[in-house]
Amino acid sequence: MAQIDILLPKMGESVAEATIIKWLKNEGDRVEADEPLVEIATDKVDSEVPAPQDGILLKRTVQEGDVVQVGQLIAQLGAAGDTAQVAPAAHAAPAVEHAAPRVQATADPSTMASGGSPVERSGPSGKFYSPLVRNIAESEGVTMEELEAIEGSGQGGRVTKKDLLDYLPKRVETSNGETETAVSAVAKAPAPQPTPTTTQAATAPAAAPSEIKLAPGDELVEMDRMRKLIADHMVMSKRTSPHVTSFVEADVTNLVLWRNKVKGAFEKREGEKITFTPIFIMAIAQAIKEMPLINIQVNGDKIIKKKDINIGMAAALPSGNLIVPVVRNADRLNLMGLAKAVNDLANRARNGKLSPDEVSGGTYTVTNVGTFGNVLGTPIINQPQVAIMAMGAIKKKPAVLETPTGDVIAVRHMMFLSHSYDHRVVDGALGGKFVRRVADILEGWSIDTEI
Repeated sequence: MAQIDILLPKMGESVAEATIIKWLKNEGDRVEADEPLVEIATDKVDSEVPAPQDGILLKRTVQEGDVVQVGQLIAQLGAAGDTAQVAPAAHAAPAVEHAAPRVQATADPSTMASGGSPVERSGPSGKFYSPLVRNIAESEGVTMEELEAIEGSGQGGRVTKKDLLDYLPKRVETSNGETETAVSAVAKAPAPQPTPTTTQAATAPAAAPSEIKLAPGDELVEMDRMRKLIADHMVMSKRTSPHVTSFVEADVTNLVLWRNKVKGAFEKREGEKITFTPIFIMAIAQAIKEMPLINIQVNGDKIIKKKDINIGMAAALPSGNLIVPVVRNADRLNLMGLAKAVNDLANRARNGKLSPDEVSGGTYTVTNVGTFGNVLGTPIINQPQVAIMAMGAIKKKPAVLETPTGDVIAVRHMMFLSHSYDHRVVDGALGGKFVRRVADILEGWSIDTEI
């Protein structure tokens, strides 16, 4: 058989590179078609690159830990007895870029709120900057001059995400608002007059972060890669957006009665369950159409009004980690379409079969904390979005009802809605009206709604 070059496959419009996590096959191993060869990780998802056909893995051209560009040669496949021949970059050997890598769930921290000027793909020196590095640089106001000065640890001196994140703590703001590294700022600062106190302080060692000591029986567990990404994303969001949360309690008795009435027939007819999530998404999409300034992003001092309404739905995985698959153009789907989309995304998220595009591009997020029995929550915004809504558990509670003959107390199905929003661009009036409107839509649900 002819030797086949295996290239790093394209994994979404905004994904330009991936890290080689673990080789699953050694050179000389026999592989079958669609058998995983290597695990790779992007800033969005973890994936497996499968073999395009049966053969022998002749050569691995990249090592574990390497950062590889989309379309770059990663391995060669051939028959037993073949010898790997790596051709020049312009070679005409048949190349295979597998179009469907198997994807495992991970966080989506690559979409960050931009806070600076756009960063070009390549600098004056010719260095390439990946979309993730450019997004972080824009978010933190890092200039091209600063990027060019950073010593990159990537291939060919390329600046990686880690290089940039390591550099950020060294930056300080000067008195005129310009940014420079901490080292240069200290060098420019006037030398203080020596006093016994300052001399003593200068010679004292810098205070080290306090170390948590393990007690007998404690277990030390290393964060997995996905948990580290989630942690970074959550901290970045709190640092980027001043969070405000508004709460509303909704009477969803009619909604609960409607679902109880239709769920049996729906499951028998469609072979799957009808949950509350597609109804929540439908209500949010309708409210966004009425109040489009919730469906925005921030780019420096400019606001981007998003045309599409793409609703992310936070989903907990069996590992305890989190992923946010996106229902695209949710406002264009009817209830049946939303139910099908939600069930499909949720099932494939649990089985690690989402594509990178299915966990990116969201413009608003909903999280159902009621799944865990929580009555309410204060969710963290999924950057670069500006708002997120948490749906609490539906509980039977006594409530006051107004009737023509006077007020009465009745048992009703009640739930809390929590709306966190970015107070830079969403004021309390809009944030509060929005969550109230979603509650009104849910409260007004007709028990005769057909699906």
